[in-house]
Amino acid sequence: MRYPAAETAEKHTRILDEASRLFKARGFGGVSVAEIMKATGLTHGPFYNHFASKEALMAECIDHASSAALAQLDSVAETPEGMRDYMRAYLSADHRDDRAQGCLMAAFAEQTGREPGLSASLTAHFKATVERFTRHFPWRSKKAARADTMLMLAAMLGGVVLSRAMDDKALSEEILESVRTGLEGLASRA
Repeated sequence: MRYPAAETAEKHTRILDEASRLFKARGFGGVSVAEIMKATGLTHGPFYNHFASKEALMAECIDHASSAALAQLDSVAETPEGMRDYMRAYLSADHRDDRAQGCLMAAFAEQTGREPGLSASLTAHFKATVERFTRHFPWRSKKAARADTMLMLAAMLGGVVLSRAMDDKALSEEILESVRTGLEGLASRA
């Protein structure tokens, strides 16, 4: 039985939404295709009508999550305050604690090195994020914008990843606060 194209597209997007959420929360290896399909309210069988393999789903999830993340970044005010608000929200306890809805780079960066074929998708997202940050926010100089962007992104990503890894809540909070404070200076110079 053939389904209308709009219904098929809606199911495809639903699979990507749920897979992205589950993969961010538990890692690529921590989630089965059956679990993803169950979370979407679909049976396991139709999975292969949408994706050639779990690996194909993983790559498309990165691209899907990238589109959402870049759209969110595009909605941030193009001001020093917008930059600071974005950075503070990223380096928050809420973001640290909500892996499923959090940053795809924080969730997938370490995993992509172990999964063949995924690095290209994550690299494309990182390049697009650098380009958006460089163009979107005011920087102290056009010449330093790309380097300052990479510094800010690396610090933000590292801060979240390290804070998530700590089993000491106070230390986790200290990491987030230290990175926020350090980046405040960079954002203030913009």
